[in-house]
Amino acid sequence: MQFNGIEVDRIIEMAWEDRTTFEAIKFQFGLKEQEVINLMRKEIKLKSFRMWRKRVQGRKTKHEKLRSFEKGRFKCTRQKLITSNSISKR
Repeated sequence: MQFNGIEVDRIIEMAWEDRTTFEAIKFQFGLKEQEVINLMRKEIKLKSFRMWRKRVQGRKTKHEKLRSFEKGRFKCTRQKLITSNSISKR
């Protein structure tokens, strides 16, 4: 698959985020975990890649099936209080 620079930057950003799962990246960009790893290896510095791999390997938050907390996408505990891009009074 070919991605433009903005998409590659977004994939890298999502891969670095601890709470963004590989499944979310696959849903949005169609890349499997191994393809994300290959993209990261190709696009970032070797030292950064090694640091990232060490951090995400086996991390429960990066794998949907390993998560023990609520599996809702993009949901925080205060979500019901947020309306029209502002937080309502409590």
